[in-house]
Amino acid sequence: MPLTIPSTTDHEDVREAVRALCADFPAEYWRKLDETAEYPEAFVDALTQAGWLAALIPQEYGGSGLGVTEASIILEEINRAGGNSGACHGQMYNMSTLLRAGSAEQKQRILPRIATGEIRMQSMAVTEPTTGSDTTKLKTTAVKQGDRWVVNGQKVWTSRLQHSDLMILLARTTPLDQVRKKSQGLSVFLVDVAEAMKSGMTVRPIRNMVNHETNEVFFDSLEIPAENLIGTEGEGFRYILEGLNAERTLIAAECIGDGHWFVDKAVAYGRDRVVFGRPIGQNQGVQFPIAQAHIHVEAASLMRFNAAALHDSGKPCGAEANMAKLLAAAASWEAANACLQTFGGFGFAAEYDVERKFRETRLYQVAPISSNLILAYVGEHVLGLPRSY
Repeated sequence: MPLTIPSTTDHEDVREAVRALCADFPAEYWRKLDETAEYPEAFVDALTQAGWLAALIPQEYGGSGLGVTEASIILEEINRAGGNSGACHGQMYNMSTLLRAGSAEQKQRILPRIATGEIRMQSMAVTEPTTGSDTTKLKTTAVKQGDRWVVNGQKVWTSRLQHSDLMILLARTTPLDQVRKKSQGLSVFLVDVAEAMKSGMTVRPIRNMVNHETNEVFFDSLEIPAENLIGTEGEGFRYILEGLNAERTLIAAECIGDGHWFVDKAVAYGRDRVVFGRPIGQNQGVQFPIAQAHIHVEAASLMRFNAAALHDSGKPCGAEANMAKLLAAAASWEAANACLQTFGGFGFAAEYDVERKFRETRLYQVAPISSNLILAYVGEHVLGLPRSY
C-alpha cells in the first residue's frame, strides 16, 4: 500500500482553529489541574461546543463527518499546545464501535446528543485485573433474563467514567467452554452510567502518576435493557478490535503532539540558556539528541497519516495503526528525555511543565497497548513468525 503523505498545508485550517482554542487554556490551566487532580471540564466543554469532539460523527447526526485523519490532527494539536487529550480522546475512538455496529435507532437516539454536548460517551470498560490484554479470557458476564441483561464482574483502568454519561461495556455472553473460537461469545453493551450507579455498579477511583481519571468498576447483578446491546450478540470482540485501530492511530497522534512540544521546549531553552559564555544548544551534546528526537517524531507522524488514510478509506490498517502507535510512543519518550536533559535541574520544577508532560507521555509505552504486544503482533501477523503467546 503506497504511503499517503499530506502536504504541509493540508488541514491547516483545522490546526489553526484548534490552536486558537487551546490558546485560551495556557500552561497555567493544565498545571493547576495537575496539582489539584481535577478534570478539565472547561476545556472539554469548549472543545465540544466548537464541534471538535463530534469530528467523527456523520453530518446527518449533527457531527462534522470528518475522518480519523482530521481527528488525529485535533488531538495532536491539543498535546502540542501543552494540553492532555487523554481527558477527552475516548469519545472519539469509542465512537467507532457505535458507528460500525450500532442500530439505526441507537445512532439516532445517541449521536445527536453527543454532538451537541448534551451527553458524553467518554468511557469504555474492557480491561480486567486478572486478564489484562488477554481480552478473550475476561470474566465479566452478561446473562439474558427476559428483556434485560444481568451483568456481574469487575473492570479496571476504566477511564473518564465519572465524567461520562454513557459507557461501552464488553462482557461474555456465552461461556468460553461453549464457543468454537475464544473470540466468540463476547458482546458489547451501552451502559447508562447514572442509572447503573443506582443499581449494581460501583466505582472506585485509582490514584495514579498522572492527572488521569481512571477507575476500578464492580458489577453486582447490574441490569441493562436488552435494546442496549450493540450489534449482534457474541460478535463484540470483533467490534472492539475494529475500534482499536482508530484508538491506536489517535493515540499515536497525541504522542506526536507531545513529541513536538518537547522538541519545541528544548529548542527554545537551548537557544536562551547561556552557560560558559555560549547558548547550550550550540553544544553538539545538547543539540544532537534534540535533532534525533525531532527526526523520529516526524517519521512517526508519517506512519500515523498512513494508518489514518487506510482507516478512512475502509481498508485494513491493523499493522499500520499498531506500528504508528509504537513509533510515536517511542519518539515522544525520546523527545521527553532529550527535553528534560536539556533543562537539567529546571526540568524537574513544575513551573516549566516538563515534568508534567514527561509523566503524561510515559503512559503510552504501556497503554492502551504495551509496546511488547505490538511487537508480538507484528512478528506474528506481519512477518509470519510463530505466535509467541
